[in-house]
Amino acid sequence: MDIVLWVVAGLLAATFLASGAMKLIQPKERLVASGMAVLDDLGTPAVKVIGVLEILAAVGLILPAALGVAPVLVPLAAVGLASLMVGAAAMHLRRRETQPVMANLVLLALAVLVAWGRFGSHAFPG
Repeated sequence: MDIVLWVVAGLLAATFLASGAMKLIQPKERLVASGMAVLDDLGTPAVKVIGVLEILAAVGLILPAALGVAPVLVPLAAVGLASLMVGAAAMHLRRRETQPVMANLVLLALAVLVAWGRFGSHAFPG
């Protein structure tokens, strides 16, 4: 189970590192034009904050455990990502966009799996 949690955390980290970097680097208008229409409902500062939160969570899923420093941050980062996905799904539902909601729910489930595993019997020692 430990290997599964590492793999899932790694996949989540890669996904959210890329997503967060896009939100930080690209202008909101380009993100909206490239398929992230839901971001049109948010101001540019909010999009940048979401990008920062996604990057911090991605780092928090891997580095604390890999370095052995404050590994309790791993499940906390997973809870943070789960919270972001609940908010994202709510925004998509409000816009009646069902396909992105499915992706949000898959990412939510993976984040919950990591949080459950790392808070529970597969927590890191320390």
